[in-house]
Amino acid sequence: PGTFFHGLIHVGADCFPGGRLGDASAERLPEQLLQMGFILGRFKTGTTPRLDARTIDFTSFSEQPGDPDFTPFSFRSSEHPTLPQVSCHLGYTNTCTHDIIRRNLSRSALYSGRITGTGVRYCPSIEDKVVKFSERESHHVFIEPEGLDTERIYPNGTSNSLPAAVQEEMIHSIQGLEKAVILQPGYGIEHDYVLPTQLSASLESKRLSGLFLAGQINGTTGYEEAAAQGLMAGINAAHYVRRQEPVLLDRSQAYIGVLIDDLVTKGTNEPYRMFTSRVEYRLVVREDNAGERLTPLGHCLGLVSDADFARYQEKEQAVRREMKRLHSTRLPATPAAEALLRERGAAPFSGAVLMADLLRRPEVHYPDLMRLDPEAGGIPRSVRERVEIQVKYEGYIRRQAAEIERFKHLENIRIPDGFAYQGLPGLSLEIAEKLTAMQPRNLGQAGRISGVTPGALSQLMFHIAKKHNG
Repeated sequence: PGTFFHGLIHVGADCFPGGRLGDASAERLPEQLLQMGFILGRFKTGTTPRLDARTIDFTSFSEQPGDPDFTPFSFRSSEHPTLPQVSCHLGYTNTCTHDIIRRNLSRSALYSGRITGTGVRYCPSIEDKVVKFSERESHHVFIEPEGLDTERIYPNGTSNSLPAAVQEEMIHSIQGLEKAVILQPGYGIEHDYVLPTQLSASLESKRLSGLFLAGQINGTTGYEEAAAQGLMAGINAAHYVRRQEPVLLDRSQAYIGVLIDDLVTKGTNEPYRMFTSRVEYRLVVREDNAGERLTPLGHCLGLVSDADFARYQEKEQAVRREMKRLHSTRLPATPAAEALLRERGAAPFSGAVLMADLLRRPEVHYPDLMRLDPEAGGIPRSVRERVEIQVKYEGYIRRQAAEIERFKHLENIRIPDGFAYQGLPGLSLEIAEKLTAMQPRNLGQAGRISGVTPGALSQLMFHIAKKHNG
């Protein structure tokens, strides 16, 4: 449902129902959920005006090309772009832009009080930026093409809920956009969401068996968070129909695991966005080892083909071979090695050194090894990157693996279904009520519920063991 639940669009003083501009809102579905006893909240998001690329003076902006080293999302993808790459362009607002916004703040739906929902803290509107960072004389505006076959431009950084006429004045005050034609005004939109603590870790509703929720309906922002939830909700809905156990990713296994665990144990009082900083074990949960962490599971679920799984296994074998080679091969202290280290500002070595120890130095990188060791030059880039990270952070990764083992201990202590928390010695009434409402599946999840203390967790562990032992 995205932003469609009781969606209300704001363009200045104009306010009308809609899921997005041009589409009707969903009214009956949230009403049905309310009738079933679900608790709904209300959030706000916004979007920028859309511009006609043919009316923009791109010479006034600095070009922002894509990354020269293309990094695909998956090992199954080519390491080279399959479509032509289109540049974005960077421009700036100015004091004139800010003056226009300040003069019209009372006409902004956000600042006039017409919008009551909580907005995205990390993606503020242009009104918010001008007010909260009043000392700044300019803010970034990224001119982003919406696709390869359209002239529509998304001026990232200008999200607002000002009247259309004010938006036009504001856009035209930006250098390079003086003659830009607005194809669609920006707007703010309020929408309902379901408090995600009403879901289990499989994203199944606790209130209505067989109903799985994913996306902005759970209080998240953006496309990536929605896609991650949609994948897991789809898998678990299929497992539900087949009477199979749900697939649950934990916090040490995947960003998806952190995202879902945060939502169902802590809830959210603002649109939730996934950040690396939310992940406790991010030395282990890295982009370069996503295949290692998740591909075997994907293959077991039938989501990764046999051919792709074979390719994954080949890469893992290559990583293991190279790790073994680096930890068993010594490089002599040759003039070439001495010159390289001097060039890198690193201390020389005498005799011979293990290649892994050399690579572990912060000044030395894999391309440097390739200059000293011909065999290193034949290693694919994706393998080189993975190996270098593993070698450089080996001690830290080992330490974090030990932390994960301690984490897994609590995760493996299951709480029986329907466990009675009320009246347990050592648990306050408030904590017992929270545990009863949340129904955590294990001690680890119980410990992440707001207000559950380490002492209460110890008492809970004791009572679970006592019940288990009869």
